[in-house]
Amino acid sequence: MKESFIFLADGFEEIEALTVIDVLRRADMPVKTVSVSSSEYVTGAHGVIVKADAIFDKELLSDPEWLILPGGMPGATNLYEHEQLREILVRHNDEKKKIAAICAAPAVVLGQLGILNGKKATCYPGFEKLCAGAEMIDSPVVIDDNIVCGNGPANAMSWALNIVGVAKDEQAALRIANGMLYYPKACDDIDYCFG
Repeated sequence: MKESFIFLADGFEEIEALTVIDVLRRADMPVKTVSVSSSEYVTGAHGVIVKADAIFDKELLSDPEWLILPGGMPGATNLYEHEQLREILVRHNDEKKKIAAICAAPAVVLGQLGILNGKKATCYPGFEKLCAGAEMIDSPVVIDDNIVCGNGPANAMSWALNIVGVAKDEQAALRIANGMLYYPKACDDIDYCFG
């Protein structure tokens, strides 16, 4: 499997970025974090500083498996403002290659680029207006063709597991989920959900 890339911009949502990195690595999917700034150190929306594996370089991204966008504000806006990232996302989508985005990123990045046009998608509530031409669904995760969208931080685990399911298969995703004691039930079915 080719490498996948998770793009980090100042203001990214930490739980979304770190969850997907962890889950993909558990699934033995080669993945690198990429800073879209000139520094390898990127500060999340809640002050967590992460050292990226690489600084954005078009040569590094010549033939990626997945392009992955965590949300967060202003992280999603900072991703969208990176011109070369926009170009790579559009080309990747035109080639029907895999893209995943969560929270504000489906709308702020993919929606504004027209990548969601004609597709089913989800995003953080309140950003739907940026997804012109998309069929917006109120769901934790929506998969349509080559795009996997998630709606927010609390669903980062479901989103990441669905990426594994699309990339490998459902059994691989279930193996990772079971190993992490992920329960795909509603919390009202689990009497110890919050302690």
